[in-house]
Amino acid sequence: MIGLISATAAGTVARDRLAAAWPGRTVVYEGPVREAVQRAFAECEQLVCFLATGAVVRLLAPLLSDKSSDPGVVCVDEAGRHAVALLGGHRGGANALAGAVGEVLGAAPVVTTATDAAGVPGLDMLGLPVEGDVAGVSRTMLDGAGVELRADAVWPLQPLPSNVSPGAGGAAVLHVTDRIVELGSQAAVLRPASLAVGVGASKGAPAEEVVGLIRDALREAGLSPLSIAELVTVDAKADEPGIVAAASQLGVPLRTYAAGELARIEVPNPSGAPLAAVGTPSVAEAAALAAGGELLVPKRKSNPVGRAAMATCAVVRRSPRGRLAVVGLGPGARDLLTPRAREELRRASVLVGLDQYVDQIRDLLRPGTTILESGLGAEEERARTAVAEARKGHAVALIGSGDAGVYAMASPALAEAGADIDVVGVPGVTAALAAAAILGAPLGHDHVSISLSDLHTPWEVIERRVRAASEADIIVTFYNPRSRGRDWQLPKALSILSEHREPATPVGVVRNASRTDESSRVTSLAGLDPATVDMMTVVTVGNTATREIAGRMVTPRGYRWQSATTAPAQEGAE
Repeated sequence: MIGLISATAAGTVARDRLAAAWPGRTVVYEGPVREAVQRAFAECEQLVCFLATGAVVRLLAPLLSDKSSDPGVVCVDEAGRHAVALLGGHRGGANALAGAVGEVLGAAPVVTTATDAAGVPGLDMLGLPVEGDVAGVSRTMLDGAGVELRADAVWPLQPLPSNVSPGAGGAAVLHVTDRIVELGSQAAVLRPASLAVGVGASKGAPAEEVVGLIRDALREAGLSPLSIAELVTVDAKADEPGIVAAASQLGVPLRTYAAGELARIEVPNPSGAPLAAVGTPSVAEAAALAAGGELLVPKRKSNPVGRAAMATCAVVRRSPRGRLAVVGLGPGARDLLTPRAREELRRASVLVGLDQYVDQIRDLLRPGTTILESGLGAEEERARTAVAEARKGHAVALIGSGDAGVYAMASPALAEAGADIDVVGVPGVTAALAAAAILGAPLGHDHVSISLSDLHTPWEVIERRVRAASEADIIVTFYNPRSRGRDWQLPKALSILSEHREPATPVGVVRNASRTDESSRVTSLAGLDPATVDMMTVVTVGNTATREIAGRMVTPRGYRWQSATTAPAQEGAE
């Protein structure tokens, strides 16, 4: 929850705007400012103070405890011009909060964290637990001196600066491992979530016994508990209090498997006791192996003083899974690039894309991002390259214009990708939607997009689809309508539509939607000159109800056109 505190009338106005923009996420603290700050500091994960930074510093000073637990604090000035990340920039999320506040209030976010200012991710912002001399390694990284990267495997991390590499040399060292390593000054370690721990327990087993067994087993194997990804067990133990509490104490999820599934897994140490109790000869080892990976720690039992063991565990190490984000960049305008797309672009250590699309977003990439770009006509090659890089363990972004799933890169990429990598789709604003917004409201009823390019689809198939849309009175948006080598397909498609639509049917033509050289016009089915259309153009043909009103294309939501004397229809679900 985000606590909001203000002291002046202007601050209260801005405070209330933020509260209205984030319903359910904020709490307004009234009363004397000192008391409000104290209560919010104790009760909230983050604070936004509409106060001077100096005043907030004095109010917070006696409350500060530890950077790992103190809330993130953002200050907004009286005029609402700046949102200053004052406290807890990384761990408290104040840097991100300052940006979010700025978007709502139109304020400029002020972030002074060195890594953020340099465009470099902080070691504590890479999504993995980190130990050691984080500050020392970060300083070396920012200074441009060599930081030796020692990783057991390739993990899908955010891009690191070029001075952080296996051959960088230098005094600073950054480990990426689940193993316990000795750390001196200028050495830090990132803990990947590589370990799955299988757990079995008798009814009533204490959580302390389960946790103690796991920690002992890991320590003796030279492994860090910070690399535990999950605890796994049999379905029958899904609600066993000791196991549930152990997962909670370790801060990891608990996953279960059916006894029949575990019984089919060959294990080194089967036993009759779990077979009789829950229907499988192994719980800990079988569950760990079911989670996938190499068995590092075979089944071992707890060793309580004065009584029989009540818990067992086994540990496997998983291989890294690469990550492929298929990102739609929208039609071209920067403000139509979604926040999620921005996040994925900055998260990717490898970017794959068409050269002209890479140029659109090159400035958004973090230092150290590997860029693999190619020219027109290499879609399948780019898809194969992106999947291959993800299979190496990298975090990859494969970019396309509009929405990556609409006549773009998602289809060839997902046809190539298997279950061995994680795939994330990031939607984007399509050319059809961008053009429709410019034209007015042409897509107010059923509509379809059809590409007129017969490079990948036989013309007979395209023509059948155009004819079906024409007969069904569906609004049609044509992609790839005309090129130098394909100049007859658009006239043919328009003639098919003319069989079922009047010559005066509105037609919208938009070129380079949302870009600086955007142009648009509304004409008619009879009036459209195909020679004025090219591959950068989207053509939208209305249905029999579409009208031109004040120069805009409008298709009614209902089946009958609403005249000026007709009562307005009720608003319905979108």
